[in-house]
Amino acid sequence: MGLLDKLSGWLGLRKKEVNVLCLGLDNSGKTTIINQLKPSNTQTQEIVPTIGFNIERFKSSSLSFTVFDMSGQSRYRNLWEHYYKESHAIIFVIDSGDKLRMVVAKEELDTLLNHEDIRNRKMPVLFFANKMDLRDAMSSVRVSQLLSLENIKEKPWHICASDAIKGEGLQEGLDWLHEQISQIHENSENVNN
Repeated sequence: MGLLDKLSGWLGLRKKEVNVLCLGLDNSGKTTIINQLKPSNTQTQEIVPTIGFNIERFKSSSLSFTVFDMSGQSRYRNLWEHYYKESHAIIFVIDSGDKLRMVVAKEELDTLLNHEDIRNRKMPVLFFANKMDLRDAMSSVRVSQLLSLENIKEKPWHICASDAIKGEGLQEGLDWLHEQISQIHENSENVNN
């Protein structure tokens, strides 16, 4: 059973469709994280850089996930915004060993959070400070500081240290995301009743 299957089981939602955007600069580990989230019998052994985007769909008894794995290469980042309106959550992956491009990651994050289709929504944002297995990796606290995450006031966010290859840190992030999506679902049901 993959981590997304576990998440959907915990949610206990009736065939609710959850669209999750997985964003971040190229080579941050987005595809590897998504691969770890898939059921083990569908995981890929070789990960190649994403060109454009990939769509992965996962189903469980109660939830249907659509995860959009968006390329982080600069020429494809303008595609991200076409998926904002239909998304319920964002996973933003940062290469914690790539100090030189942390400024670019911050710029892309700021552009994302200030986009008209994202800015006023309480959409949860899960950050993975990935590649913690690297010797020069910055801590998740340091990554949080460099990205100025403390300035995100209008939406729930959480950062986890992760090593996508080993799957470390992913469960903590999914537990948090589960809680956030459940709260949003409960609040929308209360508004509709």
